[in-house]
Amino acid sequence: MNTQRIRRPLRAAEQIRGARAGRLHIHRTNAIGRMLDTIAPGTHTVRTIPVTIDDTRRLRVVVENALGQPVTADRAAHRAAAEVLITMFPGVEWTAPQRYTVHTGHVTPDAPTAPAALALDTAEAAR
Repeated sequence: MNTQRIRRPLRAAEQIRGARAGRLHIHRTNAIGRMLDTIAPGTHTVRTIPVTIDDTRRLRVVVENALGQPVTADRAAHRAAAEVLITMFPGVEWTAPQRYTVHTGHVTPDAPTAPAALALDTAEAAR
């Protein structure tokens, strides 16, 4: 009698694919970091906020340093930083506020938060 063998996925192949994806992420993160540092030296975080002014949708860009302070740059530098991110991350929904951190290389939704000293995030205050 022939018994049917159950094939398991090859772990080595999965590890190779994971390592390849990790190296690609590191290279892309470093490339984006170099581009943003060329555009506005000291860039740590890029925040994008969609704004509507006179029925015209625009993308406001805030480039911040590691302390969360705005980096001194002109309007063209902010526009160039936004173009780099939009080009490198075409699948991201740029119609919602987003935050790109150079250190991690991830684009995350930028939800507004209140300072912890205001204690607005407690369950009792939300009621």
